[in-house]
Amino acid sequence: MSIDVDGVRETIREGVVDPELGINVVDLGLLYDVDIRSEKQVSLEMTLTTMGCPLWDVIQSDAMRAIQERYGDDIEVDVEFVFDPPWNPEMMSEDARMELGIV
Repeated sequence: MSIDVDGVRETIREGVVDPELGINVVDLGLLYDVDIRSEKQVSLEMTLTTMGCPLWDVIQSDAMRAIQERYGDDIEVDVEFVFDPPWNPEMMSEDARMELGIV
């Protein structure tokens, strides 16, 4: 299976849920960028809802696991957490805002 940005984004949407909110990280607006560096190397730029989020390592390992399950254990996944721009609720999809009662 060929790896592409849309496929990685959908893989993250289906397989990585914020453990505290129970909503996938793509709809929460936490996935900023996907860079396919080669057939075996993917780089993700993500953020967290707060800088001190204690579950960053869970989100990181879930993202790595989801991509490797879909594309193979030999895929190298680099997850970088950034805080610029800072996350805010407006970055969430409409579905995520509705699920959290933010309208």
